[in-house]
Amino acid sequence: MKATEMLHYIKEVIEHMPSDWLTLTTHRLDIYNEDLAKTEFLKEFENLFNHNNSQTSALSQLPTAYDYIRLGHPLSCILEWGIANLDGIEAKNVTTFSSQTMPVLAILRTNALDGKSTRILYTDALPQALDLDLLKSVYGYNFHVERVDDVASVDSFDGSTIFIAQYDKLGVLAHSEAIDFYISLYAQLGSILMVNGSQNDKYVSDIQHVRRRESIAMTPYNCLTALKLFVETSEMKDAPELHLQTNKALVLETIKEVTNSPTTALVASSGLSMQYAIMMGLVHDAMEHHKGKAIKFIVPPNCYGGTNDQARRVAEVLDIVEVVDLPVDGTNDMVSSIETILTKVAKEDAVPYIIAEIPTNPRVEVPNLEALQAALSKVRHTASGTVAIDPVFVLDQTFCPNIHFLGEGDILSEVRALSYASGSKFPSGGKCTAGYCVGNQKTQGLMDKIATHLTLCDNEATPLQYKILAAKLPSMNQRIKDAYDHTREFVHFINEVLPEAKINFVSDDLASQGFTPSVFSLGLPTKGATDEEREDYKRALNLKLINLMITEIPDESKFCVSYGQLQGSYWTIPATSTQGTTKEGDKDYIVRVSLSPQLNLERHKKVFLEFVDGI
Repeated sequence: MKATEMLHYIKEVIEHMPSDWLTLTTHRLDIYNEDLAKTEFLKEFENLFNHNNSQTSALSQLPTAYDYIRLGHPLSCILEWGIANLDGIEAKNVTTFSSQTMPVLAILRTNALDGKSTRILYTDALPQALDLDLLKSVYGYNFHVERVDDVASVDSFDGSTIFIAQYDKLGVLAHSEAIDFYISLYAQLGSILMVNGSQNDKYVSDIQHVRRRESIAMTPYNCLTALKLFVETSEMKDAPELHLQTNKALVLETIKEVTNSPTTALVASSGLSMQYAIMMGLVHDAMEHHKGKAIKFIVPPNCYGGTNDQARRVAEVLDIVEVVDLPVDGTNDMVSSIETILTKVAKEDAVPYIIAEIPTNPRVEVPNLEALQAALSKVRHTASGTVAIDPVFVLDQTFCPNIHFLGEGDILSEVRALSYASGSKFPSGGKCTAGYCVGNQKTQGLMDKIATHLTLCDNEATPLQYKILAAKLPSMNQRIKDAYDHTREFVHFINEVLPEAKINFVSDDLASQGFTPSVFSLGLPTKGATDEEREDYKRALNLKLINLMITEIPDESKFCVSYGQLQGSYWTIPATSTQGTTKEGDKDYIVRVSLSPQLNLERHKKVFLEFVDGI
């Protein structure tokens, strides 16, 4: 492939790219094959390149690269493809990160599990956030660091060699067989990790998994900047003024008002980036204050797949950490489950950390909050009779970020509790992926630990993410109300026209307490002689409904994983999207629907009625 032709084509793509490539946080599942993430997109993209077709209409028809932009997106794929072609390697071996430190952590994680040695080489400076002591003492990673003059001077090593360099422009790297991983740091943009040599191909999926669960891809905005640098081979220029300090101050003040929390919020590049800092901050605190004791992360087995997967990934690396299942949905009551598990953990004299969603996902259930508070504040004892360590309750309140849990006099103010939310939902209206965390008065020390690990992972929200949140957060509570009103009306309509369907949604009583989500789950009626026939019929009916909605209302209805968007409706099946890594027996093959403050509700009712008539 001729470099000049490729660079010229990328220039044309930049000029004609669909606006969605910059602005969407979630993408269509009906044209997405998770097993072929990135590769299917690039295959079709290369076909357009070979035909020199950069028309917007053609680019718009490309298959979905990743379902969330935090995992990757068209611009990150094209940047990785361009760099790979210029360096003569496969596109899968190039991965962009918004963080400058997470590429290092990704390699260290794999080598820790494999018992493999790692050396980290650098010429100018290591990423400022990279705390080498914490990587060893808390994360359990083993490595050594050396400063070198240049790549040519690097000798062989029995293990993995990471070479870190800071760059002002994108281009061909000076290769050495002695180097396994090149990490190029780009001020303001993030980093680019290149896997060198076929012997390291097995790292590719592990690196992608770290980006998927503990960090995010270089953002579309920054990828566009990087692509312009790439095709123009110009040096890095100062970023446009995004008024970071002003926007950050407004975001932190608005979060304080919205949550009624006494602590200063922490804002991360995504909800899972935030959760990872929470988990590692809690691990750090337990190691410091409860040295040698087992750490138990108590997590619902059917909660959001990213939460479930990340918790198990932390436990996989650290012997002192274990994940304990917390049944919360259906016939299981969250409070009863917490009571049972905390009693058992107390007997073991372990450190209990609970992560749970309220309302739960996808069944939209809310526990008895007074009973929850009582269960969390109950004094328990170890097997030897000493007072057990009190739990920390980590609340994912993405579905109801307007509820006050942590302020003075609020229901969880007197127990150790933290709260976090995904900013890609209501806080930004689907305009960015940033997430935030707050705590109550009893968790200030924990918040300090969490801040340390958010910094170490270089996962703080970007300046543009702060700008978007500053613009959207102030209107969040009104949007929540308007979206709930639409959802309640639609749920009533479904009950009338399809009464045999099972709908999971908040009761009027819970709504009067302020729990006003705009998402519900829909279990469609089924038929068949056997359980297998009934399940197959129901799953086919799920897809029939979703396909009808997105076909008949293409400008508003989308087969996608999201919630809290500014307009339209999103439809998905949790078992095949949000619960992707959840154990099969805990998955929910039902339809999850979320409505927005702005949509043609009467049109949605009409199309749903067409579906009912066709059953």
